[in-house]
Amino acid sequence: MEKGNSGYWQATLGLLTKILIVWFVVSFGAGVLFADALNGIKLGGYPLGFWFAQQGSIYVFIALIFYYAKKMGDIDRQFDVHED
Repeated sequence: MEKGNSGYWQATLGLLTKILIVWFVVSFGAGVLFADALNGIKLGGYPLGFWFAQQGSIYVFIALIFYYAKKMGDIDRQFDVHED
């Protein structure tokens, strides 16, 4: 790996790590691990743990896609590898 590329890949892998942590916490954490604790809260008449397992995680995943696209664009411009 070239010296100039290491900063780019470090920033990219840092972003991916953060996104995967959020993905895991929302999908497995809220939908499975913490479902019993979240089920005490109701959202639209449904227990929050059930809501996250069925629909809430999808909304978070879509938000993660837009966040990733924005941040990768910023990283690309920062390291001058963006497309015009």
